[in-house]
Amino acid sequence: MNTDKQHSSSKWRRKVHEVIYEADTPAGKLFDVVLLIIIIISLVLVMMESVPSLGAKYAEEFILAEWIITIFFTMEYILRIVSINKPTKYLFSFYGIIDFLSTIPLYLTFFFGGLNALLAVRSLRLLRVFRILKITRYIGEADKLTKAIKSSGPKIAVFLFAVLVVSIIMGTVMYLVEGPESGFVSIPVSIYWCIVTLTTVGFGDIAPVTPLGQFLATIIMIMGYGIIAVPTGIVSAEYSQSKKSDKGEDTPPKDPNYRQVNTQICQNCHSEKHQDGSHFCHNCGYSLDD
Repeated sequence: MNTDKQHSSSKWRRKVHEVIYEADTPAGKLFDVVLLIIIIISLVLVMMESVPSLGAKYAEEFILAEWIITIFFTMEYILRIVSINKPTKYLFSFYGIIDFLSTIPLYLTFFFGGLNALLAVRSLRLLRVFRILKITRYIGEADKLTKAIKSSGPKIAVFLFAVLVVSIIMGTVMYLVEGPESGFVSIPVSIYWCIVTLTTVGFGDIAPVTPLGQFLATIIMIMGYGIIAVPTGIVSAEYSQSKKSDKGEDTPPKDPNYRQVNTQICQNCHSEKHQDGSHFCHNCGYSLDD
């Protein structure tokens, strides 16, 4: 009898896992679409609530709608936890933390009382904007973009360090050339001006007045256009390489061992990127079959 109950429970959890975590099945696709729609509605409500006239006129309606959405996300969060064998793998993952931050704000209002806490409560409720990050889970290209950004991290870090060095050097030179009378009252202020100029923002609060200073500023502004293109090129190259890898362009066309990866996620260890036709998890060996 206990064996039958355990089998029934395991089957139920596996079905829930398939619907919530995987997008290759009809039920999984439908769940993703519904969740996307609810997230977008939630974000629209947050924006509309921040408009004073609408927030005052439809305060009760906004609260009711937010409770309905919060309860839905709470159920989704609980189901995500109970449908995997090792809940901590999800709880402390990036999306697990985002799901928690996007669900908890409304419940926190129960722990604040009195008028003095109203401002704090309103600030906490703004954490609902984290729901926009939940969308990335349901956009296939988001994983490739995330991978490209991570792969580009060391290159971009070196590039930013180089930009910082240039800003310090050129900022110091501008301080010596222009001086306090032109607004360059200190080296930190001059570095601030250099960074603003390099990024082509140009607030205009500080500007060189001497011919040499203007010449140096011209060089910095021209450098700025080139600097903007560098990180974009780095990420684009990594993204292109990622797409080639996913399509198998780095694998010989006639390689019989190559197989595409799918959205299947291991119910036991939460590992992703399993190959089509795989029966066991590539990380822990857990069965992927129903």
